[in-house]
Amino acid sequence: MTTYRVDVERGKKFWLVYIPVLDRWTQARKVTEIGEMAQDLIELMTETRAQDIDLDVHIKLPDEVQERLARAKELREQAAQAQGKAAEELRGAARKLHDIGLSMREIGELLGVSYQRAHQLVSGGRQVA
Repeated sequence: MTTYRVDVERGKKFWLVYIPVLDRWTQARKVTEIGEMAQDLIELMTETRAQDIDLDVHIKLPDEVQERLARAKELREQAAQAQGKAAEELRGAARKLHDIGLSMREIGELLGVSYQRAHQLVSGGRQVA
C-alpha cells in the first residue's frame, strides 16, 4: 500500500486537488468527491490499483475559518471543564442535603432531578444498576 499526500484548497467554483509527488492537479465539485478524484488521478498516472492506494488528505481552509474553529475548540474545552465543575458542585449539594437528613425524593425535587439521579449524586455519581 502506498500513501499519497493530497493537498486541497477551495478555488472559485471547485475544490482544487493537488498530488505533490505527481505534481498533478485535479478538481472536485464537492468535498465528498475529493478522495475519489485524487484516487482516479493517482491510478491514471501510476497505473496503481485502487486497493493499493492510501490517501493522506490535507484540506486548507480559509484563515478566518481556521481561527473560528480554533476558538470553537477552545470554548468547547472550557465548557467541558465548567460542566465538570458544575457536576462536582451538584454532587456536593446533594451530599449536604443528604447529610442534613433529606430523603432522596426530597433531594431530587429540590435539585430538579429524579430520585434515582439524586441517589447517584449522593453516592458519588456512580451509576446505579
